Amino acid sequence: MIDLASRKRYRQTKRSQVRRKRWPVLVAIIVVLAAAAGGILVWNMLRIKSTPQETVKKYFTFLNKEKYEEMYALLSTETRKNITKDDFVSRNKNIYEGIFAQNIKVTLKGEPEYKDGRKKAVVSYATAMDTSADEVTFDNKMKLSMEDRKYFIDWDSMLIFPSLQDDYKVQVNTEPAKRGSILDRDGQMLAGQGTVSQVGIVPGKLGDSSADSVRKIGEILDMTEDEINQALSASYVQDDSFVPLKEISKMDTEAEGQLLSIPGILIQDKEERVYPLGAAAGQLTGYVQAVTADELKELKGKGYHENSVIGKSGLERAFEDKLKSEAGHSIDIVNADGTKVDTVAFKPAEDGEDVQVTVDSLMQKNAYEQFASDPGTVTAMNPKTGEVLALVSTPAYDPNEFVMGMSDKRWNELNGDTNKPLMNRFNTSWTPGSTFKAITAAIGVDTGKLNPDENKGNVGLKWQNDASWGNYYVTTLTDYGSEVNLENALVYSDNIYFARAALDIGADTMIQKFKAIGFEEEMPFELALSASTYDDDDKIDSDIQLADTGYGQGQLLVNPLHMTSMYTMFVNGGNMIQPIILYQENPQGKVWKKQVVSQETAELVKNDLIQVIENPSGTGAKAKIDGVTMLGKTGTAEIKESQDDTSGVERGWFVCETTEDIANPFVIAGMVEDVKQKGGSTYVTEKVREIAAAYSR
Repeated sequence: MIDLASRKRYRQTKRSQVRRKRWPVLVAIIVVLAAAAGGILVWNMLRIKSTPQETVKKYFTFLNKEKYEEMYALLSTETRKNITKDDFVSRNKNIYEGIFAQNIKVTLKGEPEYKDGRKKAVVSYATAMDTSADEVTFDNKMKLSMEDRKYFIDWDSMLIFPSLQDDYKVQVNTEPAKRGSILDRDGQMLAGQGTVSQVGIVPGKLGDSSADSVRKIGEILDMTEDEINQALSASYVQDDSFVPLKEISKMDTEAEGQLLSIPGILIQDKEERVYPLGAAAGQLTGYVQAVTADELKELKGKGYHENSVIGKSGLERAFEDKLKSEAGHSIDIVNADGTKVDTVAFKPAEDGEDVQVTVDSLMQKNAYEQFASDPGTVTAMNPKTGEVLALVSTPAYDPNEFVMGMSDKRWNELNGDTNKPLMNRFNTSWTPGSTFKAITAAIGVDTGKLNPDENKGNVGLKWQNDASWGNYYVTTLTDYGSEVNLENALVYSDNIYFARAALDIGADTMIQKFKAIGFEEEMPFELALSASTYDDDDKIDSDIQLADTGYGQGQLLVNPLHMTSMYTMFVNGGNMIQPIILYQENPQGKVWKKQVVSQETAELVKNDLIQVIENPSGTGAKAKIDGVTMLGKTGTAEIKESQDDTSGVERGWFVCETTEDIANPFVIAGMVEDVKQKGGSTYVTEKVREIAAAYSR
């Protein structure tokens, strides 16, 4: 028999064995259940269609591309109940574009904060953007809600700026800045701030004869009646409004008097950029105008905005980086009452720098007046220092017209004028004619190919090298006797002598020397100038072309300022001085082309060129100024289709230069496009002489 104690121990042992068998099963069940739960969670996570970070990045990508409607599509349903698409687009567009926001960069900071079982998320980020008031940086947070397994933005205005509430506004305040002035060597203004007369109409005072008044106003202001009526019909115009029409010079007292006799006209002062020399320095100063949309894109990030002006030509363009001003800007947040609550960014106004140039206003004006009746150009510089004293192109435009407003009619007049007032003639290269004989002389003597004392013999007024030239002859005007040497050839401007000299020098030597004196290269100068050239294919193709080149014809084209620089070799021991236009205290003169000829050659040719003026028979004798020793050379370049052509024009030139140390040294080159019916180069010589005499006094 089994006793009770043994039976009890048996039952306990059995229960213990069962319990030991159940634990692994329970653990296994728990593990399976946990794995299942985790799998469900992972599965749900995999079904999310966008993360909070992806939504944030997409939003700011759209913002940088100014795609405001696509931004609105990323807003949560709850947000869209509170703001319409139109209001959202309008608010964002007006603020971001109003502050000229560009290059908006967002950097996410850390992982999102999740709430409510990941149905809500908060993303922290740092923002940096360029604006009209410089760079703006701030930290911010974006709240997002999950809808249909995507994260959408719970938007409010604080996503634009953290301190911007929905009923607040962003204000951009501008502090004007002054563009730098352009001053001449004596500090006289060539371009800068001045006062003009702004002409306008007060509609309520036009009276019963308004149509007649509008017609008269149009005639005086060179405006059409349609242009005036369009201004009067603007939405803001009331009877007592001042409707601006056009600006006129304070000096135009005649027009001002006529206008003030018309009922309804009101004239008030306005600050504007002015050009006191007007057309006399038009191509030199250039002008400013409002920056264009294309220029804004090109100059992005350089401080320009839609109300900026920019130099369009001349000195205004050459020194734009110095002259330009940058208006001050502040980006402020104001509350519903208009009280400022925050300044997001501030940039102080920066005035432009004044630029002082070497130009002498009196010489500039005098040179223009001497040449004003003819298409032509004058360049003048100090042959020792290189300081440019005048750069004149005639006829010219008045830059004040561009700044104060030019009608289509006036623009068409300038554009269609056969005398081409919009053309910059000192920028252009021209056939130099006999003024270039001085250069040929220097090249020939310096290379030993031309003996200045040799009598080359009188061959008459018509010559050709040999029969291979066919019907082509070189002609000259004056039979000056049997002594055909360098001095006489310069004094009487003998084409045949220099044609023969060029053949003796040879094309290769001529080209080598041309390049040594700056042909085929851009002159180092602040204003862009066309290069001087001797042919369009870098060759001199025939003996005829070489001969013509010797006396300044053929394919030869010379820039007028380059011409003045070349002539400086004669008073600087064979060195060519570089032209400069930025004023310096005590300028020393910078050599552009060193020792292009020897000192002996330069001295010899200089003395012969002095005789061109000092000799009563010299072609430049009419330029003589008592008490001032000058060298000089006249030139007449024939521009015609063939040797028999009688319809071509004749370019008239004269270059003169002081040869001694005087208070106001100068080298002046003047050119008139056609002197055929005006006495040839003598016409130009007399004009240049007047400029030289006035400056040397």
